Amino acid sequence: MKSLAVQRWPGPTPAPQDGLFAILINTSAASSPPGTASAPAPNAASTVPPPASGAGQQRDAARRQIRQAAREALGAVLRMPAADISIVSTPGTPPHVLLAGVGSHIGISFSHEDGYGLAAINLHGPIGADIMRVQDIPDWQTVASDYLGPAVAAALQNTINRPLAFTQAWTQREAALKCHAQQLSEWQAGLSGASISLILPDPHLAGQIHIGDKTA
Repeated sequence: MKSLAVQRWPGPTPAPQDGLFAILINTSAASSPPGTASAPAPNAASTVPPPASGAGQQRDAARRQIRQAAREALGAVLRMPAADISIVSTPGTPPHVLLAGVGSHIGISFSHEDGYGLAAINLHGPIGADIMRVQDIPDWQTVASDYLGPAVAAALQNTINRPLAFTQAWTQREAALKCHAQQLSEWQAGLSGASISLILPDPHLAGQIHIGDKTA
């Protein structure tokens, strides 16, 4: 599979493809005002002022909103009440799904950007997901060289639509790291699995998912 269409939620019951589906919700009512999100470049953090407590509360509300939507969508797919589905997060590990209090092999990953929340689900095993607003990163060469690897950095030199290509490459890397429960670090190869492009309903967003080996 080269791409996966993302469905807006609420909506019809998702139809998994090879056990994969993803939903997108609007969290603008709970999110920070436009322009307050930090750029993806790691060194951009120093230029963004610390968020106010209100912004933190808005982010928490957006996280709760997408988790509830994920439980509803997964419940519709599995034909079970959303109340019987729990999403548990443990520091250092990806979120995992409990069905009626029992552990499962279902993988789930979340991403937030620009007033949206994404939930991607793999019914067969691990998954990582990342979305980002397409934007021109001024120091893209340094960021790509340090974090995306020499091959990607070289490819970005000659691409026609560099903002989109950079965003796709960045979200691919972030999704792979999430799938393997790793923090962002300077470039290293060897993350197993497969990356799949997301077809998002907002043309200003781009994203990827990364799936691990099937466990069922």
